[in-house]
Amino acid sequence: MQPNILSAGVVVVRYFGKEPKFLLLRAFNYWDFPKGLLDPGEEPLVAAIREVEEETGLTKLDFRWGHDFRETEPYGSKPKIARYYIAESKEGEAHLPVSPELGRPEHEEFRWMTYDEAKELLVPRVRAVLDWAHAVWSGDKSR
Repeated sequence: MQPNILSAGVVVVRYFGKEPKFLLLRAFNYWDFPKGLLDPGEEPLVAAIREVEEETGLTKLDFRWGHDFRETEPYGSKPKIARYYIAESKEGEAHLPVSPELGRPEHEEFRWMTYDEAKELLVPRVRAVLDWAHAVWSGDKSR
């Protein structure tokens, strides 16, 4: 059995007033959090931070909840696992930078969404990560 391919990303949270919203990116009809493959020898957390900057332009993430993470079940034809951390973004404007490799942004759209809005658009594998992140920021570790 071949080893799983690991990608890493961040569930980015920003408070709009008192309401937390999650940053989601859309490629075709698929919504996800910022993430991508690790470079050779790169640590997952470092890759996750790099991917957020490359895909959204956001920097200065605050990992105020620590460096705990959740991983998805293996998926895809070459079994892949996505590892997600959670961080708050207090400043900076999200945008879709042009990827030098593609000559265009990697995603077609981004949105800051409430938990309920995001839950409607995410596939079950990623929705489980959203549920975990929601439990973390709400202080409810029992979910």
